[in-house]
Amino acid sequence: MEERKEDDDSVGELVVRKPSRKGISYSQPLNRDAVIACASRRQALRKQSLDEDDHSPRPSSIPGDDHPLPSSSSIASSRRTFRHQHSSSLEEFCSPPRTAPIESVSDILGGSFGNHFSLDHHRFGSSSDGDCDLTLERAMSEFGGAPNTVPEFMGSGGGVGIFRVPARAAMHPSRPPPLEVRPHALRETQAGSFLRSIACAGSLLWAGQESGLRVWNLDAVFEDWEPGVMVRRGDEKSAPFNESCRASPTLCLEVDAGNGLIWSGHKDGKIRSWKMELPVNVSSVSDEFGSASVAPASGRCGGAPPFREGLAWQAHYRSPVLSMVITSYGEIWSGSEGGVIKVWSWDAIKKALSLTAEERHVAALLIERSYIDLRSKFTVNGVCTLPNVDIKYMASDNCRSKVWTAGTFIFSLWDSRTRDLLKVYGTDGQVETRFDLPSTQDPYVEDDTKAKSALSSKKDKSQGSVSFFQRSRNALMGAADAVRRVAVKGTFGEDHRRTEALAVSMDGMVWTGCTNGSVVQWDGSGNRLQEFQHHSSCVQSICTYGPRVWVGHVSGKVQVMDLDGNLLGEWIAHSSAVIKMAVGGSYIYTLAHHGGIRGWNIRSPGPLDGFLRTELANRKLSYTKLENIKILVGTWNVGQGKASHDSLISWLGSSASDVGLVVVGLQEVEMGAGFLAMAAAKETVGLEGSANGQWWLSAIGKTLDEGSSFQRVGSRQLAGLLIAAWARKTLRPYIGDVDAAAVPCGFGRAIGNKGAVGLRMRVYDRTICFASCHFAAHLEAVSRRNADFGHVYRNLSFSRPTTGVQGASAGATSVQLHRGVNAMGSQIDDGKPDLSEADMVVFLGDFNYRLHSITYDEARDMVSQRCFDWLRDKDQLRAEMKAGKVFQGMREGQIKFPPTYKFEKHLPGLAGYDSSEKKRIPAWCDRILYRDSRSISVAECSSECPVVASISLYEACMDVTDSDHKPVKCKFCVEISHPDESIRRQEYGQIIASNDKIKSFLEESLGVPETIVSTNDIILQNQDNFILRIANKCDKYKAVFKIICEGQSSTVDENSSEFSTRCSFGFPMWLEVNFILVLVSVPDTIAEGLSNDVTPNMIIKIQPAVGIIKPGQSAEVSIHHGEFFTLEEFVDGISQDTRDKEVVLLVIVTGTGSTESRSHRVFLRHCFSFRFDGADKKIPSRRLQSIHLQGSDGKDTSSSSDVASDLSDRRGP
Repeated sequence: MEERKEDDDSVGELVVRKPSRKGISYSQPLNRDAVIACASRRQALRKQSLDEDDHSPRPSSIPGDDHPLPSSSSIASSRRTFRHQHSSSLEEFCSPPRTAPIESVSDILGGSFGNHFSLDHHRFGSSSDGDCDLTLERAMSEFGGAPNTVPEFMGSGGGVGIFRVPARAAMHPSRPPPLEVRPHALRETQAGSFLRSIACAGSLLWAGQESGLRVWNLDAVFEDWEPGVMVRRGDEKSAPFNESCRASPTLCLEVDAGNGLIWSGHKDGKIRSWKMELPVNVSSVSDEFGSASVAPASGRCGGAPPFREGLAWQAHYRSPVLSMVITSYGEIWSGSEGGVIKVWSWDAIKKALSLTAEERHVAALLIERSYIDLRSKFTVNGVCTLPNVDIKYMASDNCRSKVWTAGTFIFSLWDSRTRDLLKVYGTDGQVETRFDLPSTQDPYVEDDTKAKSALSSKKDKSQGSVSFFQRSRNALMGAADAVRRVAVKGTFGEDHRRTEALAVSMDGMVWTGCTNGSVVQWDGSGNRLQEFQHHSSCVQSICTYGPRVWVGHVSGKVQVMDLDGNLLGEWIAHSSAVIKMAVGGSYIYTLAHHGGIRGWNIRSPGPLDGFLRTELANRKLSYTKLENIKILVGTWNVGQGKASHDSLISWLGSSASDVGLVVVGLQEVEMGAGFLAMAAAKETVGLEGSANGQWWLSAIGKTLDEGSSFQRVGSRQLAGLLIAAWARKTLRPYIGDVDAAAVPCGFGRAIGNKGAVGLRMRVYDRTICFASCHFAAHLEAVSRRNADFGHVYRNLSFSRPTTGVQGASAGATSVQLHRGVNAMGSQIDDGKPDLSEADMVVFLGDFNYRLHSITYDEARDMVSQRCFDWLRDKDQLRAEMKAGKVFQGMREGQIKFPPTYKFEKHLPGLAGYDSSEKKRIPAWCDRILYRDSRSISVAECSSECPVVASISLYEACMDVTDSDHKPVKCKFCVEISHPDESIRRQEYGQIIASNDKIKSFLEESLGVPETIVSTNDIILQNQDNFILRIANKCDKYKAVFKIICEGQSSTVDENSSEFSTRCSFGFPMWLEVNFILVLVSVPDTIAEGLSNDVTPNMIIKIQPAVGIIKPGQSAEVSIHHGEFFTLEEFVDGISQDTRDKEVVLLVIVTGTGSTESRSHRVFLRHCFSFRFDGADKKIPSRRLQSIHLQGSDGKDTSSSSDVASDLSDRRGP
C-alpha cells in the first residue's frame, strides 16, 4: 500500500506544482523529465514481479526522483536536438480516441497503472523510446491511453498522396446536394431485383429490374414508408415505390406519353406495355390490366398490390430485346442480337390496344405477325448490307426524322418515315462497305466437314494409345495457352474506341461515348464532327436536355457539357458506374451500377447547390447515427499444416464471444512448385481454392459455430494465401457488397507464394478493407518487403464479388461494364488505389520483418526476460515505419508478446524457438496494422471522421504449437458514423418547401421565354406547303421548342371521324414537317444545330421540328403534305388518302434552365377535295382532348396565352 501510495503521490506532485509548469492541453508537450521520473519509480516497483534474476541491462541514464524540473529553455534545446536527429519521422505513438475530457495528468496515466497488458520490463531502456519530444498524445500511448485500450504506434508518411485519409463530410463539398431516391442498397439484398434502366414520365420515375418494373411517384418522394408496409430488405431507406408482377429481366424502357404507356423490352424477347396510371386496389388491377399468369415480384409495396402488364407480345425468339425506340412517326423499333431490327407499325399497335383484356392473347398473335424485319429487307441472295452485330443502342433523331442504331463499333442511320437504310459507318466516321454473310452454314459445306471428320476419326483409331495421350496433352496445353492469351488480350488489348452510350440532343446533334472516356459529336447525317476528352474513365451513359449534355462515367463521375462540348461542371455522383440517366421534373436522375438512384437539380452546378449544401450540413445531427461494433482479426502462417480444435479455440474461439465480425488471414496454406504453377494457371481463368483451403474454412467455421452464431460473408484464396470473414447473424444485415482481390508478388509478380489477398465490405454504409499479406523472407530483404507492400497497396483492386457462402445470392447484375472496371465501378487505371478510398484499412499477415543488429542468443535472453521495449528498437518494421518507407500513416498496437517466429513444431513454451543449425533469430513476423478515418491522433467519430477504431486486445497465442509461427489476434473497437438517408431526404424536402431564399431562387429560375406562334389554324390542299413561324421575343434567354401531334383523325363524310394519338405523339406518315431558320435581329448568327455553311433560306428537313431558338431570333417550320402509301392505308378497298385528314399540333416551349413549359395549340386540316367551310365546319370536341403539361411545381401549363381568341367559335364545348 505504501508503494502504491508513493506512486500516487508522485503523480499528484505533477499536478500540484502549478508554478513550475503550464496547464495541459492537446497541443502542449508534457515535462519529459517529470514523466520519466514517475515512470522510473513505477518500473522499480514492477521489477521483482517480472524479472527476479535481473539479467536485463539497465538504462544508461535515467533521471532520479529528486531531479529538478528543467527550464523551458533546456526543454526547447533538447526538443530541437531530437527533431534534428529524427527529422523524417512523425511522433512514434498516437493514442486511441478519447472522448472524456482530460482534467489532470493522473487522468492520463491512471489507465496505465491498472493495465494488465503492461508486461514491458524497462520502458525507457533505449534512446528511441526516451525521445525528448513527449506530447500528450504520446504520453497517452506510452501509459495506456483510454481505459481498456492498447497503446498504439503510428508510422510516418501518412496524410499525403495515396496515403491521405479520404475526405468525408456530412455534405460533399465538391458536388451538388443529391436527392436520394433510392440509397445504395447492399448487393447481397438485391438478388433478382438489380435495376438496369430508368425512364421518367411526368411525375413518375420508372425503373426496369431483373424481376419486372418498379415506379416512384416523385410527388411523394420526400415521404417515408407507411407504418406496417412490407418492404423488401435493402429498400428500407428508399422513397416509397410500387412494383410490378414478376416478369423477365427488363433491359430497356421507352415512354409513350401519347397513349399513357411505358413500353419495356425484356430478356425473354418480349415487349410489354404498362399503364402510367397506377392502380390503387386489387379490383382496379384486374379491370384495367386483365388477368396475368405471373406471380407478384415481392408482395405489396407502398400499400398497393403489384401492377400488371397490359399488351405483351414475343418480339424476338430466343434472343433478348437489347434496345428499343419510338420514332417520330409513332412506330416502335426493337434491336436484338445478330443485328436484328424489327419495326412494329402504329396501325398494328393501335388495333392490338383497342382489344379488350379477354382478347389480349389474340392481340399478341396479331401484332407478332405484323412486324417488318429490316435485316431481311436488306438481304439479297444471302448477302446482307447490315453488320452482324448486336444492336445495343437506338435513338430517334426527331429533328431530322431519323433513327440511329449502334453496336460496339458500327452505326447505322435510317429514315424513320420510309424505313430506308441511309448509311453504315464505323466509330471513326468511315463508311462501311463490307457485307455480312448469313450465319447459317451451307449444307454442302457442313456435309463435307462431317465426312472429313469421319475419315480423320478412323485414322486416329489406328494409332496407338501413346499417340492418343500425347495428342490429349498437347490439346490441353494448347487450350490453356489460348485461354491465357484471350484473358490477357481481353484485359489489356481491348479496343478503347468501343461505343458505350448514344443520345440525341435537341439541336439535332448526336453524342456517343467511348470506353476511353471520350465523347464524340456527330451531325444528323452521320458525319463525325468533334471529339471531346474531359475524363479518362469509360463512358457508360449520356443524357441530353435543352442546351446541356450529361455524361455518366464508369468511375461514378457525372460531367455536364454545353452543346459546344465545353465542360460546365463535374462531380462524383456515385461510388459505382453511372449506367443510366433520365430527366424528369426539375431533376436529372442517375442510376448507378449498384442500384442507387439520385436526383440532381437540372441547373447544377449553380447557386442553388450552395444554399442546399449549407442548410443540409446545419441539420446533420438530425440524420446522423452512431454504431459500435467489435472486430476480431487473426493472422497465422500455418506452414502447410492443419490445426487442432484446441488450437483454434485458443486462437479465435476464446475471443469471439463479444465480437460482430471475425476476419482471418492464413499464409502457406499449401505450397510446392506444382501447386503454385497450377494455382497461377487457374487464376488466369478465374478459378481459385484448394483442398487445404476448404479444410481451413470448414474448421474455422466450426470453431465460430458457423450457421448458428456466425455466417461466412466472403473468402479469397491465392495459392497459399487465404482470407475469410464471418459476421455474427445480428450484424449480417448491415454488412454487404463484399468484394475480393488478390495480388501476387512472387517470381516476377506472377506467382502467389508471396503477395496478398483482400476483402472489401460495407459495414453500416462505410467501407472497410482487409488485406492478408505474405512478404519476402530473409533478414536482409528489407527493401523487397517494402516494395511488396507498395505493390500490394497500389494494385489490390477489388474486381469481383467474393466466393463466400453467400456469394451466390449476391450475383452480379447483368449490366455489362467495360473490362478493367471493378465491382464498385472505379477503373484500375484511374490513378488512385482502392485502399486509399476506404474508411478503414487493416493489414494482417506474415510481413517477415526481422530483428536487426542482434544475435540469436541476445534475442533469446531478451525474450526470456520479457524486455520487449528493448527488442522493439531492433524491429525492422518499426524502423521502416518511422522512416516513412512502409505502412505510411498506419497504426499498430504496442507489442507485449514474445516474437512469433521461428519455432519448432509441437514444442511448447519459449524453449521451442529454432534450435537448428540455422538458429533463426526470433522475430515479430506476424503483425496486424490498421488505419481508420482519423487524420489526427485524437478525433471523435463524426460525419467528417466516420470510422474511429481502438485496440482492446493485441496478443499472440504462445500455447499453439501446430506451426513454426504463432497465431496473432487483434480485437478492434470500432465506432461508425453514418447518415440515415430516409431522414436526410425528408430534411431535403423540408428545406425546399420552407427556405425563403431557395424558394425565391427557384421562382426566378423557372421562367419560360416569351414566344409567339404565327397562327393557330392551318388548311392544306393536295401537296401544299405552309410556313409556321415561332419567334423568341425574349432578349436574354434561349427558347427550346418541340412540335408534337396531339391527335389526328380521318373523315369520309361530314358526320363521321375518328380521333387518335400515335405513340409518343408521333406524326402521321402523310405529314412532313421541315425546319427553316429565319433571322430576326442578329443577321450574322445562325441557329443552333445548323452547320456553318447553311444559309438562312436553306430548307433542312427536320421531321418533326425540335430545336433551340436564340434570343431575338425565330424559326420557321415548313408543313408539307407528302406522298406516302402503304397497304395499311387501304381499308375496305377505299384508299385512306382520299379522306380528309385533321391533326392537332402542340408547340411546346421551355426555357433552358427549367422544365416549365408553355404549349401553343395549332389545328391543321388537309382536304383531299376543297369542301372545307371554315364558317360552318366545327371540329368535334373529342379532338381537343390533350395531355396536361405540368411544370416542376405541378401546375397545369397546357393552355397558352398566345392562342388567338378568334378560334374559340370553332372549338367544341
